[in-house]
Amino acid sequence: LALTDNGGEFANIMDIENNAAGQRETMLFFCDPYQSSQKAHCEKNHTEFRNIVPTGTSFDNYSQETVNLIFSHVNSIKRKILNGRTPYELFAFTFGEQIASLFGVYPVSPELVVQSPKLLSK
Repeated sequence: LALTDNGGEFANIMDIENNAAGQRETMLFFCDPYQSSQKAHCEKNHTEFRNIVPTGTSFDNYSQETVNLIFSHVNSIKRKILNGRTPYELFAFTFGEQIASLFGVYPVSPELVVQSPKLLSK
């Protein structure tokens, strides 16, 4: 499941939700227009994502492993709104480490979090 704003990068919903064989692998949900209360957390992740993947960058050549790497770093940034915890910590506490591992995202130590395109040049 994914929650996002309805930016142009999400225009081709079928390609995002379905694999190459046309089978649905995920579901994309959009925030309601003009509902800023829904977008605050989505926008924070979008900002963190864009620190690593600048606007205008094509996602076409990103493997699932690359996406997992990006969001492992994005979700390992401590957030004031989460009382100094990371989104990963909150998810793992709520649903368990085993469920968290199914998403392919993992915790990154604070000193190793990279919030720039350098993450993908390693």
